[in-house]
Amino acid sequence: MFTGLIQEIGKVGSLQRRGDSAQLRIVSELAKGDLQLGESIAVNGACLTVISWDSGSFTVDVSPETLTCTTLGSLRPNMPVNLERALRLSDRLGGHLVSGHVDCIAKIRKRYQEHNAVRFEFALPEETLRYIVMKGSVAIDGISLTVNEVTQNSFSVMVIPHSLAMTTLQNCREGAEVNIETDLIGRYVERLLQGKIAPQNNAGMSLESLAKNGFM
Repeated sequence: MFTGLIQEIGKVGSLQRRGDSAQLRIVSELAKGDLQLGESIAVNGACLTVISWDSGSFTVDVSPETLTCTTLGSLRPNMPVNLERALRLSDRLGGHLVSGHVDCIAKIRKRYQEHNAVRFEFALPEETLRYIVMKGSVAIDGISLTVNEVTQNSFSVMVIPHSLAMTTLQNCREGAEVNIETDLIGRYVERLLQGKIAPQNNAGMSLESLAKNGFM
């Protein structure tokens, strides 16, 4: 589990394809600390497992599923990546609960300055956008951000100068692709509601069904 506060911008050392999977080596100051074999590290928001490290880099395995569902397959040497080590029980939850399981890839539709921040607008498919809510949390390339606006096919966030400087968003332009993880709570709530309502009505949730079952 992670919190969406980026600890370091690392650099890709290499991405070696091995059939449908890959091994990714990241050049990082984190490797000089107390890394452990099997430790989880979020790389651009995707939870990966450390399989080896030295004094200046660490290596992780990337599964076929992760290569398909994230932008990691497009990484090249020297490209910057957001890094965050997994939470300890004693750590502060400065962002929001992030699992490191990416939901989809989104494209930056717009990027522009707005007052003291930069607004990013992301296009999302309907099946993922349903979990994005105003003032809710979303992880973008592993960065915990607050949703500023939601439309029928996109959402926006405002990124302050500090967050921009400390993450790879500083280099992201219109058309770039990023990893998206929606808030865990929304998915669990939907699943629980479906379990209560579905046996009575297979049409799915509606305002009427929510009210009938005591949720409104």
